[in-house]
Amino acid sequence: MSHSTGQDTPIGTGSKGEDEGGRPARSAYRWRWPALAAVLVAEAMNLLDTTIVQVAGPVIHTDLGGADAAVPWFSASYTLVFALGLLTGARLGDIAGRRRVFRIGVAAFAALSLVCALAPNTEVLIGLRALQGGAAALVIPQTFGLIRAMFDGDELSRALGTIGPVMGLSAVLGPVLGGVLTHADLFGTSWRACLLVNLPLAGVVLFVARRLREDRAPVRPRLDPVGTLLAMAGIALVVCPATTGTPGPAGWTAVSLGAAVLVLFVAHQRRAARRGRAPLIEPALLRGRAFPAALATSTLFFAVMNGVMITVVLHLELGLHRGPLTAGLTLLPWSAGLAVASWAAGAYLVPRYGTRVMHAGVATVAVGLAGAVLAYRSAPLDTYPAALPFALAVAGLGTGLFTPPFFTAALSGVGAQETGSAAGLLNAVQQLGGTLGVAVVGGVYLAGDGTPRGAAQAALGTAGAVLAATAVAAATMTARPRNGVRDRGRA
Repeated sequence: MSHSTGQDTPIGTGSKGEDEGGRPARSAYRWRWPALAAVLVAEAMNLLDTTIVQVAGPVIHTDLGGADAAVPWFSASYTLVFALGLLTGARLGDIAGRRRVFRIGVAAFAALSLVCALAPNTEVLIGLRALQGGAAALVIPQTFGLIRAMFDGDELSRALGTIGPVMGLSAVLGPVLGGVLTHADLFGTSWRACLLVNLPLAGVVLFVARRLREDRAPVRPRLDPVGTLLAMAGIALVVCPATTGTPGPAGWTAVSLGAAVLVLFVAHQRRAARRGRAPLIEPALLRGRAFPAALATSTLFFAVMNGVMITVVLHLELGLHRGPLTAGLTLLPWSAGLAVASWAAGAYLVPRYGTRVMHAGVATVAVGLAGAVLAYRSAPLDTYPAALPFALAVAGLGTGLFTPPFFTAALSGVGAQETGSAAGLLNAVQQLGGTLGVAVVGGVYLAGDGTPRGAAQAALGTAGAVLAATAVAAATMTARPRNGVRDRGRA
């Protein structure tokens, strides 16, 4: 794969000729492309569920009852447990084999989707959604390792390049699909169709997953219960105050405690590595600049994505009293723009321009956000902003330009033995970023004491500030060191 010269960062896939465990890869595995399709469908299914019930939230609340404060938890319970379990899911794949854990996770996810659809009340649904997030955490961390076990060389680069667009498109398509399915009320299922749609998808994945190549670490590590508990506690303390809207000193105290626990977690991981035990996260990943910057970039970018989506949904459904179908269709141009730009980036732009395409994507999203603010500002009060879908289409183009080079570049300096940790971290921060985006940007909208239009502009302005931080993190991720040697994230 060719790349431009100069300050552009080339994109690679690590050590050519080795699979996840450092063994010689067999690039001509017969079933690699159908197996890749199954892996991507499973990933899309799990990621769709992070946003698919957002637009259906008011309908679910009307059907099942419960407190108004429960509505955000239809999504947040899934996303939080999903994020908290990703690192453990990655380690379980190392221990028991990635294909086995992948298939168990898909089967559990399908079963819990059915049970969620049968939930009799709000409390049961929230609890079951949390369990469903745990099942998704078994599936997603296995994707990178399974792909690396089946592909090599240029094919591996192309296969890994499909992950970013699938992630982005799944997150954006969630509200669209949720709105369409809820409005269609297929066989009287209403919002429950948003969960039942997983059953045929999971069936296809499980059928094809028999062709996945088994992959496990050459040396079976042990589960790190202390590290797992520290990571979960730290992340929960940091994220929950924003998600629950905990105000004042109590919220900041929880965040401070969470940060302290995460510092303890990092120290514990370094000590485990020094003593020859397998840490939950390979400390080598965090020694350089590139991979930590990639984690920050992913967190911030997906906070912007989810924050913009929840703003549009809240404004249309709560501010303008439109139905879930209107909210879903308004977000459809974003999905279309993402799909077109992802294809163009992967097929033509990234091979020629490398990570400059990622930076162009961030800039294009900024243009789309500015257009959305202008669309709200120019629309008459309490009327549908007719220019909003066009602005969201531009933001979708930027998202599509960003995702293919980002995920490939983020993993390009990661060694084969570090892939499990890297995959778990990247997916975890994506989910955490999305959760924080919904909480913070959505909170700005809900806190607005003026008109719905003014609240939407304030929320989008907040998303724009987060996007500016994303641009800084992305530049740090791809900047060359002064000595001209590429930073691979390891000492």
